[in-house]
Amino acid sequence: MKLSLRPIVHLLAFAATATFAAAVPVSEAQAATFSEKEIDQSKFVMVAAPVGSSGLHQLLILEQISPDKQCWSESGSSPVIIDPLLLNFDFTGLCGRSVDSNGYSIRVDGEDLGGRYLLQIRKTDTDMVLMGIPDSKARGDQEIELGRTNGKTTSFAKIILNSEWRLTKRTFKKKTLGHVYISKGVSAIPFPDVENDIYLKEIAQAVALKFIAGFEDNTFRPLDSLTREQLVSMILESLKNIPGVTFEVPSQASGNPYPDVASDRWSAAKIAFAQQNDIVKGYPDGTFQPEREVTRAEMMAVLKQAAIYAKSLAKLETQLTAKQAAATFTDTSNHWAAAVITEMSSYCGVASPLNETGQAFTPDQSAQRNYAAAATLRTLNCVKEDASATAPAGSSPSNVAPTVPLPSIPVPQNPTSTPSVPTPATPSTPAIPPTPATPPATPPTPELTPPVESAPTTPNP
Repeated sequence: MKLSLRPIVHLLAFAATATFAAAVPVSEAQAATFSEKEIDQSKFVMVAAPVGSSGLHQLLILEQISPDKQCWSESGSSPVIIDPLLLNFDFTGLCGRSVDSNGYSIRVDGEDLGGRYLLQIRKTDTDMVLMGIPDSKARGDQEIELGRTNGKTTSFAKIILNSEWRLTKRTFKKKTLGHVYISKGVSAIPFPDVENDIYLKEIAQAVALKFIAGFEDNTFRPLDSLTREQLVSMILESLKNIPGVTFEVPSQASGNPYPDVASDRWSAAKIAFAQQNDIVKGYPDGTFQPEREVTRAEMMAVLKQAAIYAKSLAKLETQLTAKQAAATFTDTSNHWAAAVITEMSSYCGVASPLNETGQAFTPDQSAQRNYAAAATLRTLNCVKEDASATAPAGSSPSNVAPTVPLPSIPVPQNPTSTPSVPTPATPSTPAIPPTPATPPATPPTPELTPPVESAPTTPNP
């Protein structure tokens, strides 16, 4: 992949001692041998960088390697203006930059498309759009929209990737290289024990989004049950991935949110936040029972409330609009959560049959980590879909073809094995079971994996 744009004048004036990806041309045969590694998205920024005085912009990717000096600052909105602070100091070992096809490329479902697509910043009347443009040799491929600046400027502007895309790093024989991928889909198996799991793809994506993680022994334990406190943590962490939605969970609870949840418990602040925002409720006896396993039905209730809360923060209509026909389950008609389960089945298939087969939902069975990751991811994506549906009309360039899935062979993605941080959710109703006369069946709680846990039942604070 080659870019015809001229170099970014100021940045390229620096010595090549920065952490560039190896500047060695990569053939398609070589590309097939590369894998990828999930990275902390907050340490990278994609920038539409002006090319001299030409009026053109090209892609620049900056990486914060060390916290000693900030590599860039952000200001404003629509678009967010980027000030590349690394221009003011020797950024060797502190900041990384990728300025051309040697430093970045597109990857889809495990396939490196660097030899087939060029990256280009295309301008419209009101926006700047990052596009993947088929190389002249790539017959039959279509243009792909990757992200936007959400506004125009002659300066450096932040590019926001479309929801299905993320950044990863190229790896070769387990060694992480400097090359950055604009990646989509599953590309590697995140943990050995999920290789044959029915939810492999969704687990990998959930791990990549850092709202659930694995354990210190590099396992995911997909069939382990989740506790009520783990579920709260995971869901809150997931909501942090919704564009335009911001909220802050206090680092410490001001008091005991429930008699059995001490203010110094690792999950206390999150439980208090979820309680205050009607995402969860306790039992009739006033307890929360944080270590109690959460049931599949309870999880549906919490996810519904989290979606409502997130939509309210995004200033959207809080009603959950059906995206597909509701499922007809054989074992929920007389259950307290029947209506919620049916509703969540029509909301992007969040509620689905046990192990995705048959017609039984098994509402009182403990929620396992694999399904918890999948259901939370589906909820997150559905809320994102609702948010994108309200975007101003006419914002897409008329001469840009719609995003088209690239030809690829599904390959599991390579999420990091480190624990993921859960996102605070904003529901309007208690997500954890309705309040039965007696506490609902012990529910497995989705682990919102605070840092990588050493024991499945005790998430790290």
